[in-house]
Amino acid sequence: MAKRVLIVEDEIRIREVLSDYFLQDGWDVSEAENGQDALRWIESCYPDLILLDVMMPEMDGFEVCREVRKRSGVPIILLTAKSAEQDKLLGYELGADDYVTKPFSPKVLVAKANSLMKRVTENYLPDGHLLRFGRAVLNTLSHRLEVGEREVELSPKEYELLAFLIQNKERVVTREAIIARVWGMEFDGDNRVVDSHIKKLRAKLGYDSHHIRTVVGTGYQFSMMEDI
Repeated sequence: MAKRVLIVEDEIRIREVLSDYFLQDGWDVSEAENGQDALRWIESCYPDLILLDVMMPEMDGFEVCREVRKRSGVPIILLTAKSAEQDKLLGYELGADDYVTKPFSPKVLVAKANSLMKRVTENYLPDGHLLRFGRAVLNTLSHRLEVGEREVELSPKEYELLAFLIQNKERVVTREAIIARVWGMEFDGDNRVVDSHIKKLRAKLGYDSHHIRTVVGTGYQFSMMEDI
């Protein structure tokens, strides 16, 4: 499953250039031209990384960073023409993971993004590519699932769905958000396809299926808690 970056930048030319570079590197890309749009996008596209311009009208990048940190630990790289030390310190205090001063090389920014994502993944899990819950282990390199001593075969969509839920653990994700991420924005089928895939996943997980919780009227939540 491709990594998704949300580019928040009010200058359309910069957004287009960054979007092209990240697409060429294999990322999925979403764009927002201001802070309010960015906050709405975060709730629907669930990015793996946010590139956040500081100097925007109405709601600047510092304000957006503060709001994002109230609801998510998603990695954030601030983009700004401000190079003063106090501005950088403020960005880090608000929870930014890196700070890039304009003008910058798009190639270098993509490299920074990949390095940050690698670091985040390795820090998040001791085995890097292994997502563990209960008796189950999902290998993000081989796309294999093991439950106890048993290997369980997953279809490509089942794998992407399970990985997406785990990556957003403890957050409620809507069926619409799942479809957009797993099936793509152009999918025009019924959102009940999510329910049918969840049912298949639960059957394959057996006892550990309790980690996938239904949120009535909304969607699903992956919980690491053992008590249900």
